[in-house]
Amino acid sequence: MKGRLLIVEDDAALNQMLALHFEEQGFEPHGATSCAEALTKTETLQPKLVLLDQQLPDGLGSELIPRMLELSPDSCIIMMTGVHDLELAIQAIQAGACDFIHKPVKTDLLQQAVDKALASRASHAPPPDDRPTQARELIGRSDAMLEVSKQIALSAQSNATVLITGESGTGKEVVARLVHQYSGRSGPFVALNCAAIVDTLLESELFGHEKGAFTGAVGRKPGRFQQAQDGTLFLDEIGELALPLQAKLLRALQEQVVEPVGGTHPVTVNCRIIAATHRDLFEMAREGRFREDLAYRLEVITIHLPPLRERPEDIPLLARALLDRAARQMERPAPPLTPEAERKLLAHHWPGNVRELENVLTQALVQARDGAITADMVQFRGEAETRTTPEEDTLLSLAELEARHIQKVLNHTGGHKANSCRILGISRPALDRKIKKYGLKLPGSSREK
Repeated sequence: MKGRLLIVEDDAALNQMLALHFEEQGFEPHGATSCAEALTKTETLQPKLVLLDQQLPDGLGSELIPRMLELSPDSCIIMMTGVHDLELAIQAIQAGACDFIHKPVKTDLLQQAVDKALASRASHAPPPDDRPTQARELIGRSDAMLEVSKQIALSAQSNATVLITGESGTGKEVVARLVHQYSGRSGPFVALNCAAIVDTLLESELFGHEKGAFTGAVGRKPGRFQQAQDGTLFLDEIGELALPLQAKLLRALQEQVVEPVGGTHPVTVNCRIIAATHRDLFEMAREGRFREDLAYRLEVITIHLPPLRERPEDIPLLARALLDRAARQMERPAPPLTPEAERKLLAHHWPGNVRELENVLTQALVQARDGAITADMVQFRGEAETRTTPEEDTLLSLAELEARHIQKVLNHTGGHKANSCRILGISRPALDRKIKKYGLKLPGSSREK
């Protein structure tokens, strides 16, 4: 026999079906239909495997996990639920569950989960009391996002380096922040976009500098490694890091020390590294553009975020959440989407993923003064552009194109700078600089808002 199996499920037909299946696999099945009975049988049976339903007559299965593991520390618990809740999946695995699956239960997928869980069984300590109770930014009901939530929970239990991969706009920083939050690390979450800072300044940003190290270094400045002490350092777009800096980053990861620019003594650091990229680091290594040893060092744990087009079932949920958030920022009610507008969203390819969806919905919200958001308000890049004069077919410089586009957005928002910034994806100071640089006008006003 492979060991005792406890099936905690109040659906008698499902309980019996699972019992028959796993008895054929060599387990000794036992059933329970309530939280109280589950705890009693866990203590007496010391089951090797527990299949635990979430919704039970006298409580929630997820709340049983810590108590069951106290009574039977070696039990492997797999949660089963009909609720598509990614937050619940994270919390269940953080509490000690080996896996989390959705109903209706497919025996082949459940068998795979059982085999995988038993093969890699490891004890999990109960989470600290200060762990967050919500993961509101992670939205979806697809199997792909359920897998992401599991990886977040498992990654949070380790101090190993994490590499988050996925196309631009898929939400890699959201995932990085959740790994940090659920890790229980006492230090801060510090983020650095490696593509947003020129190479000559990036070394100072990473490792800090001493006074006088270079022109403009008027004082000593700690780098991001030091700022993230006892916390997490998130390095976004790690594939953009220059080769000389890659060597220094590798040494920092291996030795847990950094050397500030202009400094003579190494500084010991203690922070967990999470990196993100939309590139294939090993393909870059084959091309000589990325160090292979650094790629291996970063890819200890990998979390892949699927593009939005591969999880269309998540689009309605995401759209609702993004509309609610944008409406709160504009201090107005969030309008509903018409069925035609939702179908238009589902049919789009989404090259910009969640970030593009947010921009499209924000533009639609600006137009939707009253009533619902209709299909004609859902505009994708290039969709509404028309050529009405010969001048518009003239080849323009990038600066001219940028100026025209910013003016078009300002006209669209009625000169509302906050909304314009959200559509353009730039900061308020950056918008002000471009308005001044190109001599742009704010509609409906002779002065800046």
